[in-house]
Amino acid sequence: VQLQASGGGLVQPGGSLRLSCTASGVTLASYAIGWFRQAPGGELKGVSCISRRDGRTYYADSMKDRFTLSRDNATNTMYLQMNRLKPEDTAYYYCAAGLYYYCDSDISSHGMDSWGKGTQVTVSS
Repeated sequence: VQLQASGGGLVQPGGSLRLSCTASGVTLASYAIGWFRQAPGGELKGVSCISRRDGRTYYADSMKDRFTLSRDNATNTMYLQMNRLKPEDTAYYYCAAGLYYYCDSDISSHGMDSWGKGTQVTVSS
């Protein structure tokens, strides 16, 4: 699986961005998918994931009601819509897919076996 992420950039606090991640080589609909982020000097943390088992979507607490993870099976693309962005959302964002990944409220990175290159999001005035 090859994943290509895009859509990062510089945005003011309170603004919005939509990240995209297009898959090639596989049908993304068959995979659990997710987004993760790593702030400067920080650890990789889960942002959101969609369960392959039941289609349920999970979000990290600080991103609930602001971020929306979705996928378009027709274009083999996943999206992360980010609204009301805060400076603390500044990070590299990574998309990932896993055939046997277990998606739950922990949004662990373990089990994701394909990763896109990060796209940088900077929230600053």
